Amino acid sequence: MHKNHSLRLVIILFLLFPLLSGCWDSQEIEQRATVLAIGIDQASNKEENQQSEGGITHLDKSNSAEPEEELIRVTAQIAVPGRIPLGPTQGQSSHNSVLIVQVVGHTIQDAMLNLQQQVAYETFLGHLRIIVLNEKIAKNGTQRFNDFLRRNPQIRRTASLAVSKEPAEDYMRLIPELQRIPSLYLADMVDNLSALGRFPPNFIGLFWTILSSKGQDPYLPYLTIKDKKSIQLSGLAYFRGDRMAGKTSPLEIGFYMAIRGIGRGGYSAFIKVPEKDEFVLVKAISRKTKIKVKLVEGKPHVDIKVRYESEIEEKTSQSIYINNSSIVGKIQKETSKEVERSLKKLIAKTQKAESDIFGFGEHVRAKYPKYWAKEIGTKENWKRVYKDITYDVHVDTRIHRVGMKAK
Repeated sequence: MHKNHSLRLVIILFLLFPLLSGCWDSQEIEQRATVLAIGIDQASNKEENQQSEGGITHLDKSNSAEPEEELIRVTAQIAVPGRIPLGPTQGQSSHNSVLIVQVVGHTIQDAMLNLQQQVAYETFLGHLRIIVLNEKIAKNGTQRFNDFLRRNPQIRRTASLAVSKEPAEDYMRLIPELQRIPSLYLADMVDNLSALGRFPPNFIGLFWTILSSKGQDPYLPYLTIKDKKSIQLSGLAYFRGDRMAGKTSPLEIGFYMAIRGIGRGGYSAFIKVPEKDEFVLVKAISRKTKIKVKLVEGKPHVDIKVRYESEIEEKTSQSIYINNSSIVGKIQKETSKEVERSLKKLIAKTQKAESDIFGFGEHVRAKYPKYWAKEIGTKENWKRVYKDITYDVHVDTRIHRVGMKAK
């Protein structure tokens, strides 16, 4: 009995030994260079001529071992330890909360290694919230960045990715008035667009998933800077493979969401009242979409039916009376006609760019797998087929609310 008791005691001691080791591999948060946001631009001719990389990742610049990729300029926003406000404070400048560091490189990792030479602590990407790509970079292709971003275990798949009209560097240096941390304001703006019904779900993991699919092309929010201090969602950047092919208007984002069947509404449009020279502002509250594909003479044909639940937000003239069903019915028909025309226009625009952001190819691949395997097979072939597919669009609008005041 005594031996059994001693054996149990020895086993318990061995089990407790690992708990006594403490945090042997711990690292204090103050000893990390936490990167919150990254902006990527093309390097200027001056930067290329100066070769401002510093020779950190090149064995011998005299030979031809240097990568052929053009230099990129990476601007990183790094949190300053102890200056990130954790609660409501007054008089604290957001400019002092972050450090802006700019480097160049042939790849992101090349640039990040150059960045590491300029900061005292190890760079940490676990809290990276957003990556902004300049429009020129996006048009040249994102594939060159995907390898590093996918391989790095620190980067979260829920981080945001966006395209900018202005240099991405400007977004890293922007000081917003509504948030003390510039990168957090920018990331929250992009994240909250979906909750407000202004943009479809968007994060870097979803971008990669769509990019890998055979029958759909990815999309990203297209941002611009207004009055040098505020950020505006100015459209949807649509891609052909990994290269940006074009952009939509802000209102066309709502039309895209309608075709995709994203239920939450959020956009409003002026609709002309039939038989009058006045307008009413009609807002989409929710949508319900049905997409059916079929083969017509051996080619894909898409049938799209969209039902809108809407409300009248405003009228431009007091002479418009919307207190009877006949006027509301006419407005419903006019709204359906205008939206139907706009949906067809958007599809035609993406067909011209060979960019199937709607995922019609995935519908064809799911319903006709044998046809896909025999006639299409690859994403490149689908782009050519998508350019000439036929489609029908049917829109049904129902206005349920006209407001408290009818006259």
